[in-house]
Amino acid sequence: MSSYIELTKPRITVFILMSTAIGFLCGTYAGGAWSFLTLIHTLVGTALIASGTAALNQWYERDADAKMNRTKARPIPSGRVTPRRAFWFAAALSILGFVELWFGANRLTALLGLFTLASYLFVYTPLKQKSPHSTTIGAVPGAMPPLIGYAAAAGALSGQAWILYAILFLWQFPHFYAIAWMYREDYERAGIRMLPVIEPSGESTARRMWMFSLVLIPISLLPKFTDMAGNLYLFGALALGLYFLYAAVRASFDRTRPRARQVLLASVVYLPLLYGLLVLDRPGL
Repeated sequence: MSSYIELTKPRITVFILMSTAIGFLCGTYAGGAWSFLTLIHTLVGTALIASGTAALNQWYERDADAKMNRTKARPIPSGRVTPRRAFWFAAALSILGFVELWFGANRLTALLGLFTLASYLFVYTPLKQKSPHSTTIGAVPGAMPPLIGYAAAAGALSGQAWILYAILFLWQFPHFYAIAWMYREDYERAGIRMLPVIEPSGESTARRMWMFSLVLIPISLLPKFTDMAGNLYLFGALALGLYFLYAAVRASFDRTRPRARQVLLASVVYLPLLYGLLVLDRPGL
């Protein structure tokens, strides 16, 4: 059972559920009805469809995973789970997740979940072997969790929902470019055309890390000016954004694995703290 659980990438799923819950909370700010039961259905459905997507991704990339040191011990390339069983396990999770979102939340929420799965598996994943632009394409489904949560609470998507989407969309670039730089040799062995693979100097990778971190700062402040948060959030988001930018700028001057790791750690710290500020400084509190 532990091997099947590993297929679902539970640590990543926790981040996805955190973003979904924040979207749901902000959807209630916008006039959506607070329902604990709907929230639970949304989180369970999202967890199932995200877990299914992660497992299907590992099923699809099993040959590439076998060539990389960081992934060769995963359940499928290590032989702990057969590809056939992994596929049907992943498919069952995905279908259950879609059904849970459809009946437990609403149709829009379920369709957003389905779009996330389809775009991730059928567009982003195959593109990784062909183009470094896969990172940009992958950021589209990667930023969907807040929209799923928001739609579940409000029944529609407003400008506030798209602000949450934009924050997560931009956050992903320095996060994943840092990972790509740290494991560029692995990606090269597997034939995955990440930006640091096709440009070993890392100049473009480092430049994009700090540029996206810079653009993220003003976008992250928008909740203050759209009645989603107050001054505590404003100053906290600014401080977090500057910290994130600082780590990315340092990596641009010193393009080493330790600096890339610092960007990765900054990204992991940034997102939950930003979400925490949204919760603490919510309207009417």
